[in-house]
Amino acid sequence: MSEPAGDKPFRMLPRLDDDVAPFWTGGERGELVMWRCQDCRYWIHPPSPICPTCLSRDIATEALSGRGVVHSFTVNEQNWNPTMPPPYVIALIELDEQPALRLMTNIVNCSSDDVAIGMPVRVVFENHDDVWIPLFEVAS
Repeated sequence: MSEPAGDKPFRMLPRLDDDVAPFWTGGERGELVMWRCQDCRYWIHPPSPICPTCLSRDIATEALSGRGVVHSFTVNEQNWNPTMPPPYVIALIELDEQPALRLMTNIVNCSSDDVAIGMPVRVVFENHDDVWIPLFEVAS
């Protein structure tokens, strides 16, 4: 998803340190990237140096499918940011790879009236400088 600079909403961008850079830059390759335990294969988000299930330190980044379902959502009706006019959807997406692996994001390219819990979605990315923000749209 690439937009002219003037059409992009203002967003606070993360500092790209070693722990979070893979997540925020994977979109350049079209990949949603998170940390994963190489021993028990548990996905870890937000990142942690130790697997919360098996306590392994053998953690590496891997790409996910970028698919999931809307677990929960709200429609923002307040005009907090003039570059993001309401209404817009803030959603908690449960990713297909693992139960309870969830990501807070926005639903785009869809009317807020059409968003529903359980709706299948797929990742798209919004680029700001070196950061690729994962957003979700209705899966086709």
